[in-house]
Amino acid sequence: MTLERLQKVLAAAGVGSRRKCEDLIAAGRVQVNGKIVQTLGVKVDPARDRIVVDGATVKPASTHRYYKVHKPRGVLSDAPAAEGERRTVLDLAPPDAGRLFPVGRLDLHSEGLVLLTDDGELAHRLTHPRYEHPKTYYVLVERTPTAAALAALREGVELPEGRTAPAEVEIVQAPPEALKLSKGPSAGVWLRIVLREGKKRQIRHMTAAVGYPTLRLVRWAIGPLTLGDLALGQCVALSQAEVRALRRAVGLEPAPDGRSTTRAPNRRTPIASPRPKERRKETVARKTSLNLQSHPRRRK
Repeated sequence: MTLERLQKVLAAAGVGSRRKCEDLIAAGRVQVNGKIVQTLGVKVDPARDRIVVDGATVKPASTHRYYKVHKPRGVLSDAPAAEGERRTVLDLAPPDAGRLFPVGRLDLHSEGLVLLTDDGELAHRLTHPRYEHPKTYYVLVERTPTAAALAALREGVELPEGRTAPAEVEIVQAPPEALKLSKGPSAGVWLRIVLREGKKRQIRHMTAAVGYPTLRLVRWAIGPLTLGDLALGQCVALSQAEVRALRRAVGLEPAPDGRSTTRAPNRRTPIASPRPKERRKETVARKTSLNLQSHPRRRK
């Protein structure tokens, strides 16, 4: 008998992302063996226990499905649209693809790679900030950023919701040749930005904060998975090699040499810590203040 956390079993069965499954449990919409369960962390045996969500029996996961989509601008990526609203990336999946959910958000006006899957554990590890998996974007701005602006983007930008984590930022001549761009803005300067977190509309807020608003944003990669030469609006199943690379990157499968390929969770990035010079200034100021308190005559 193998016991697993209920939300993990639900996510693995394709009910939704780990976070969504936790919300379903907390809302009292999940039953185990006829009893409503609202406590997170309850362990179940997916092979023996009968799990029901909103009246529908959940079947244990067997073979997961994985697709990548080249999301066009004007298509939603985060949730199914209500009747009469805009299309979503789920509308681009094959009719027989089954129940899938998108991994990672792209706003309405952004384009590029979106992963569709029913593998809840993979989705959780790719999107939860504690795992810090990289996502690569190509960003068009109007003109060449100054050295100070690039440094700010790399070290972290103060936003209303907090300071962003350090990012990889460099000026490039153009996006990869394989990338099939749609019609849209093309004049300006391209930046390659790699993030390890995913605040809402983060890149747009970052570039605007340093004085270089985003004209165009394309996601090229999620971890080791790249968009490649996928045509705009196209959806294809991942190859076995792509699936293995993704699962190895998040630690769900061992690397060929047996070593771990994922970053340790909860690694604290010193995004809010003062810079070395600022720390030295603070230390000197603190010592001076203490000396003046201990020796009042020094104030003269």
